Amino acid sequence: MAFPSHGVTHRPTVTGTRGMVSSAHPLASLAGAQILLQGGNAFDAVIAVASTLNVTEPYMSGIAGCGYMLIYNAKEDKRYVLDYMGTSPYQATLDAYSEPGSNEVGIRAGMIPAACGGWLALLDRYGTMDHADIFAPAIGHAENGYAVTVKNAEFMAGAGPRFSPTGAKIIMSRGRTPQPGEVLVQKELAQTFRKVVEGGTEVFYHGEIAKHIAQYFRENDGLITEKDLADFEVDWHDPISTTFKDFEIFCPPPPCSGFQYLETFNILENDPLFNLGHNSAEYLHLLIEAIKLASADRAEYTVAENPPITGLLSKGYAAEQRKRIGHRAGVGGGERYTKDKLPGEILPGNAAEWIRECTTHFDVVDGEGNAVAVTQSLGSGFGSGVALGETGMFLNNFMNWFDLLPESPNAIGPHKQIEMCMSPCQVWKDGKLFAVIGTPGSHGIMQTTAQMVLNLIEHGMNIQAAIEAPRVRVESPGTAVSMEGRIPADVVAQLEARGHEPNVMPEWTAGVGGGQGIAVDQAEGSLMGGADPRRDGYSVGI
Repeated sequence: MAFPSHGVTHRPTVTGTRGMVSSAHPLASLAGAQILLQGGNAFDAVIAVASTLNVTEPYMSGIAGCGYMLIYNAKEDKRYVLDYMGTSPYQATLDAYSEPGSNEVGIRAGMIPAACGGWLALLDRYGTMDHADIFAPAIGHAENGYAVTVKNAEFMAGAGPRFSPTGAKIIMSRGRTPQPGEVLVQKELAQTFRKVVEGGTEVFYHGEIAKHIAQYFRENDGLITEKDLADFEVDWHDPISTTFKDFEIFCPPPPCSGFQYLETFNILENDPLFNLGHNSAEYLHLLIEAIKLASADRAEYTVAENPPITGLLSKGYAAEQRKRIGHRAGVGGGERYTKDKLPGEILPGNAAEWIRECTTHFDVVDGEGNAVAVTQSLGSGFGSGVALGETGMFLNNFMNWFDLLPESPNAIGPHKQIEMCMSPCQVWKDGKLFAVIGTPGSHGIMQTTAQMVLNLIEHGMNIQAAIEAPRVRVESPGTAVSMEGRIPADVVAQLEARGHEPNVMPEWTAGVGGGQGIAVDQAEGSLMGGADPRRDGYSVGI
C-alpha cells in the first residue's frame, strides 16, 4: 500500500527508507539525522534532537523542563512510556503561592527539572552511542551560536517581559531579544551539557549541578532543595490505548491527559465521518461536541485517585456519551477545572459505571523499526523566565499547571504529580506501526492530536496534509470555538446557526498547535515525514 496522496500541502512531503526525523526546528531535525547516519538508533537520535531543540528553540523545552516519550522498541516488540514529568517541590503548598502570579513567573514557578533524567534514562536503557557524540550538535550550536529564525525572533520577543536578570543576560545580551539572522550564543548551556556528558545523572541530581541549583534557590527565595533533586526519579509505564475501526491508538496513562483524545475517538467511532466531509459543518459540530464531553471528563478524572480509565475508554460509555450530542452547541466548561459551573454546562459522565503551552513535539523512526514520539516543554515561553544561576538552563513553570483552588483534584500540594496535557501518540494497524504524531498546545494538544489523526486515518490524507489542514480549538467556557481562517465562511455560518460562537483566527496560527509526525508505509517499510509550517517544523529523511 503506497502512501496516500490526498490533501493539498503547503510544503512538499519528505520521504526516506532508513530513517526519518521530524521536529520543530531544521537544525534539530538535522542533528537527529546526523546521528542516524553515524550508525546510531532512534533512541540516540531523539536525544540529539531534544538537546538541540534546547539550544535552537530555547523558549519551548530544555534540560530543566519536563516531558513524556512514547517508545517502541522493535527488538523487544514492546511499547513503553517514559515519564519525566517530575513533581512539585516538597515545600509547595497553596500558602506558598499566595502572591498573584508566583506560580506562573519567577523562581517558585518551577517543578523539579526532569528532562535531564528522562534523556539519560532512555540512553542508559536503549542508547548505542557515546554521550559526547549524541550531545555534540547541541554543544556546537550553543558554543558557537546559531542564526535566529523569523519564528524564533517572534517567540523570543513575546517572552521578553518574563525574563529574570539571569535569563535576560542570555537572551537579551544586545539589550533586546535577537532579530532574525542574528546569532545567539549560549556558552553556559554548552558547559552544562559537557558536565552532563561527563557526569550523567549523578552530577545533575546529586553532584556539582545539583548543588549549584539548590544554592540558587536558597539565595532567591525558591522552594526546590537538594532533597527534591536527589529524590527525582523517572517512571516507565505501559501506554493506554483504544481502538478506532481498524486502528489502535496509544498514549501515556494518567496523570497524562491523553485519554481525552482516546475518548473522543470512541465517541465518534460509529459516525460516518468520511461521508460528512472534512471540516464540514456537521463534521465539525460532532467533533467539537465530542471534545467538550471528553474534556469535562479529563478535568474531573485525570488526577483523581484511581481514575476510572477502563470505564472512560469503554465502548459502552462512549455510546452513552454520544447520545448527549444534539443538533445545537452544548455549553462547555473550558479547558481547566472550575468550581462554579455555567448554566447547562456539560458535566463529566459517570465513567465508574462502565468499569465492568509553549511545548514542542518531535518524532524519530529508524531503519530497524524503533520509534519514539516525544512531547516536552518548559511550560510557558522560557518557562518561569528564570535561568538557573550560571548553568544556562531555563527553569520550567509547570507549577502554573496546578490549580489554586483547594477544591480541585489538581490543586497545588507538596511532592505531587500534575495533570499534564503533553501526550505523544502512536497509531498502529494490523499489528504494525502506522504513525507517530503529536503537537504542542497546552490543553489544546488533545484536540489537535485528534484532528490530525482523524485526517490521517478517516480522511486518507498523507502525513504532511494531515498536519497542515485547518483546525479548531475549544478553549473558552460556553459555546465559543476558535478556528483557523481557512475554514470556509459558509461552514462558519452553519455552525453559528447551531449555536456555536466561532472566533475566526488567522489562516495559520500556532494557537492550534505545531504538529510533527512520521507515517510508515506498512507494505514497503518506507517513511514519510510531516512538519508544521505554523512553527519552524522540518522533516529530514535518509
